Amino acid sequence: MSFKLTYATMFEPPAALHARYEEAVQRARARLGARHFLFIDGEDRAAARHFTKTNPADTSQIIGEFPAAGTDEVEAAMAAAARAWPAWRALPRGERARLLRGVAALIEERVYDLAAALTLEVGKNRMEALGEAQETADFFRLYAEDFERAAGFDRPLPDDPLVSHASHNRSVLKPYGPWVVIAPFNFPLALAGGPSAAALITGNTVVLKGATATPLAGRLLADCIRDAGLPAGVFNYLSGPGDSVGGALIEHRHTAGATFTGSYEVGMRILRTLQAGAYPRPCIAEMGGKNPCIVTAGADLERAATGIIRSAFGMGGQKCSALSRLYVHESVADALLERLQTQMAAVGIGDPTERAHWLGPVTTRSAFDNYQRYCAQLGQQGARILSGGETLQEGRLARGFYVRPTLASAPLEHALWSEEMFLPILMAHRVRSNDEAMTLANRGPLGLTAGFYGAPEEIPWFNENIEAGVTYANRPQGATTGAWPGYQAFGGWKGSGSTGKAIGSFYYLPQYLREQSQTIVE
Repeated sequence: MSFKLTYATMFEPPAALHARYEEAVQRARARLGARHFLFIDGEDRAAARHFTKTNPADTSQIIGEFPAAGTDEVEAAMAAAARAWPAWRALPRGERARLLRGVAALIEERVYDLAAALTLEVGKNRMEALGEAQETADFFRLYAEDFERAAGFDRPLPDDPLVSHASHNRSVLKPYGPWVVIAPFNFPLALAGGPSAAALITGNTVVLKGATATPLAGRLLADCIRDAGLPAGVFNYLSGPGDSVGGALIEHRHTAGATFTGSYEVGMRILRTLQAGAYPRPCIAEMGGKNPCIVTAGADLERAATGIIRSAFGMGGQKCSALSRLYVHESVADALLERLQTQMAAVGIGDPTERAHWLGPVTTRSAFDNYQRYCAQLGQQGARILSGGETLQEGRLARGFYVRPTLASAPLEHALWSEEMFLPILMAHRVRSNDEAMTLANRGPLGLTAGFYGAPEEIPWFNENIEAGVTYANRPQGATTGAWPGYQAFGGWKGSGSTGKAIGSFYYLPQYLREQSQTIVE
């Protein structure tokens, strides 16, 4: 690509990017409807049952037929990962890094085709889809660099202070073994590729389970890993129902650890399962957010409105980092809400492959149904919809899961202040002071991302007091969204994360390793 694409730079891409993306969309459409396979022990593998995935922008269009793995396929994938692990962990770290950089290079080479597939499968607009594909490449490259920079986490320690003997000490971090990665539907490439890259570079083998709603992305990732030349069994890909396939993977005797991205309820269930066996096994769980933004009387309202719109409604609000709670000082509330409604009215909604449309459909029928249920609730308990609240069912839009971005005000006792809706719905509340806003922002069990718009001298107060793992201040590119590997670490506090460590941070890779203290006496 001719410029560095990140979620912060995606708003002003070069013209050539659009032309290449549109060519890739045509190629992707020509491949629709194919039957796909699992990837186990270096080979394609069929399953006894298949399920059909359709395009959320046009449900009459079949993306493909995908295998529904069963217990036999789970057993085969875990056995392959266990067999491959001894040789993979023994491979010199430089060789593992070389292979992962090869994966990154192939993802970059295929970035437009991957993005086109993401648009058709997930409903992302072109820039969100291109961003996710490029982010996945950056994860593979970043983690290879981090592991080499840390010298494989093999560190000498001081000798024991003995006179009679030489006693040498060292600390070595070693991989656990077969690692399960369970990816979500909203970032089915990046949040499959990122954890897989981390597990692989540190010497673990991987069994990836993709979301049933978005099975193509994981299969395309498997193709990149296969074509980069990783040995058979080192990476395996399964698709199928979460309750049966995901549950079987987490409970499997070969599972040494797991990375999960998804809901708080499922994440906590996985955590408890991995702690309840003969010995505790590590679990890296990112479990969503109910993310707030504070706007003070000192804010630049035009900048705030732009960042709020991008974070609350980008990708239909289907991001764990999406903004859903807005606390604005009463002295500027009317002016800000007016700006928000003006920008919302200008949002282009429709087929996400078309450049004019910033917002495509929500990804699933259940999300479409939930949107209608939530909007009905926003007409109750003293709540009021200020803008939006409608499904879009006219013309071509009637074939997809299209909804209008929604802005609502509600009393603080309304139930939806505490529910992660995962939809383009933003709830706003007027506050009398910054301290009131902070108290409300920190209310609740989740703490993933948080945004702030205010005077420069207020920013230290915000960062000191907010209970969130990722913070953004005065950011027009997104009030609560937009982290990128190597630029912003991404991880949650409280119920949003299980480890207190963030994706893409200095502290991420050691979570895939366990420490061995070695003493040798001469």
